[in-house]
Amino acid sequence: MSHHGGVWITGVGTATPLGHTYAAFADELLAGRSGVDRVTGFDVTDHPSQIGGQVHQVPCPLGDDPDAFSALPRLEQLTRWCCVSALRDAGWWEGRGERRVGLVLGLGAEWLMKWEADTLRGGRTILDPQDGVESLVSRTRHYLGLTGPAVSVSAACASGNYALAQAKQWLELGWVDLCVAGACDMAVRPMSLAGFGNLRALSRRNAEPKAASRPFDKGRDGFVVGEGGAVFVLERAATARRRGAKVYAEVAGFGASSDAFNMVIPSPHPEPAIAAVRQALADAQLNPAEVDYINAHATGTPVGDIAETRVLSTVLGDAVSQVPISSTKSMTGHLLTAAAAVEALACVVAMERSALPPTINLHDPDPECNLCHVANEARPARVKVAVSDSFGFGGSNTCLVLKAV
Repeated sequence: MSHHGGVWITGVGTATPLGHTYAAFADELLAGRSGVDRVTGFDVTDHPSQIGGQVHQVPCPLGDDPDAFSALPRLEQLTRWCCVSALRDAGWWEGRGERRVGLVLGLGAEWLMKWEADTLRGGRTILDPQDGVESLVSRTRHYLGLTGPAVSVSAACASGNYALAQAKQWLELGWVDLCVAGACDMAVRPMSLAGFGNLRALSRRNAEPKAASRPFDKGRDGFVVGEGGAVFVLERAATARRRGAKVYAEVAGFGASSDAFNMVIPSPHPEPAIAAVRQALADAQLNPAEVDYINAHATGTPVGDIAETRVLSTVLGDAVSQVPISSTKSMTGHLLTAAAAVEALACVVAMERSALPPTINLHDPDPECNLCHVANEARPARVKVAVSDSFGFGGSNTCLVLKAV
């Protein structure tokens, strides 16, 4: 059975380098503060990039045993905190067992993290993998006591957008009564810094970490690894209206495509990414001139920002000089698997606070990134339609459209 009438976000939970609550994240984001600093927790002396956007300590959810929680892997701590916070915020925590609640989580490199941690302890799990190890999405479903379908999504930086789109579809098909969806990643780790560092994809501004992530700036020299997550509760508009729920936004449109070009290099042919953005706008029944704000994927790599500029210039046409665009990765760093989810949250902030988050460190805009930048300081604006682009490694292109309700 198909259920129409809209799908709304009624709860959020988050932990990022900018804060562990929605309010804290929103305050820091609009203040233009950087969450990037020198990496602590492991020795970075031999790494070419020694900086990151870190979540130093994940809060323990209310009702959990603090000692048992602290013994969990950091990614599992983060996932629990975000999911519980979102359900509580939506007012569904106590009643979750009485509804068909789905779970869609963007989770990248889950097993690599396990193998890395084991190797650093002197283990050999990577050479002798075990069968029957329960996945994080399964453990989270059991922990939350959810009875609806549960899946994980791994599509690099686009994972969060895919998770929200999957949740929206389940609700429209009537498969669930509400859905918990988002993405989490604890990517500031030795393997991440080494791998992306060897690719020369990371900024090496180690002496000035807060100025290192500089999307669209002529002096950009790579992205900064970040960590964190954002999880949302989605439900049908009719359900939210009936119970008088607080509403953050409508998930109005989604588009996706694949470059099928290269694992790490943006395609020189922008047509697939253009198609994803156009599909999302068409799905939301909007034209480019109706967009009030775009949260760009822009990571701060020399080639990536230019490639996205070409995509946006083509899609927006004459409106490209008027639609405000920013990259909040300048403050959080690039949260990899969690990037799209946290940037969707930034769009929610723009709508709820009537303010456009800035691209900080944008002092000398690259002339090849000729867009309507929100540079260095937040700007007051009424935002009814916000678009979030996420173009992941491997060529996963996604675009999410959110509308104010």
